[in-house]
Amino acid sequence: MNVSEHTARVFDTDLIKLTQMVAQMGGFAQKQITDSIDALTRRDIGLARQVIAADASVDALQRQIEEKAIATIALRQPMAIDLRALVAMLRIANDLERVGDLAKNIGKRVIAVSGDNSQRALMRGLKHMAALVVSQLAAVLDSFVDRDPGKALQVWKADKEVDALYVSLFRELLTYSMEDPGTISMCIHHLFCAKNIERIGDHATNIAEAVHYMVEGQAIAGERPKGDISSYVGETLAFAAKVPA
Repeated sequence: MNVSEHTARVFDTDLIKLTQMVAQMGGFAQKQITDSIDALTRRDIGLARQVIAADASVDALQRQIEEKAIATIALRQPMAIDLRALVAMLRIANDLERVGDLAKNIGKRVIAVSGDNSQRALMRGLKHMAALVVSQLAAVLDSFVDRDPGKALQVWKADKEVDALYVSLFRELLTYSMEDPGTISMCIHHLFCAKNIERIGDHATNIAEAVHYMVEGQAIAGERPKGDISSYVGETLAFAAKVPA
């Protein structure tokens, strides 16, 4: 085996290892989302604290991915698709770290509402929305591992479904709080959880764009298909302003 063949094999090994690390990080992030919603459903403070503590593992894995990717770029000086793959992994790891942060935020909300067991039926919308986001995150991570831009594009197009669920859930929570002002605080906590889930969907879309660029060498054409939620931002602020200090 000559030097160039050896270098190529070492580089391939590095790419495989990094792909495995990103996939592992994605698995951690998916578990954090699922556990945070389970904790909210059951008002399980112990599980919520586990979600919060688990964020450190996700952060540590992101740092390891960054260090290995940067070292690989410096040592191997890759070109074209190999360089795009390493850059994509850095971007994906960053998005997954933010997903972990958002799941941790939900865990903190669980602790805040732990004494309120009223109207758990409102959890149905949150659980449905979270299940959709977890499935999209799983699909986009599969597209990364398989280097499948078509599957990534499907996730990219589906983000508007998450936005639609967020709008529907917002309306439900707003209506409920108006009918029973005593539930305003609980509705606010659930609304922020819904917003965290919606933002996780945005990060899944970011990952889809990174995968598409990694494989195709160009950005996805057209505007990102977002649902129109701008009008609900103003309503959210007005709603929050009514909550007693």
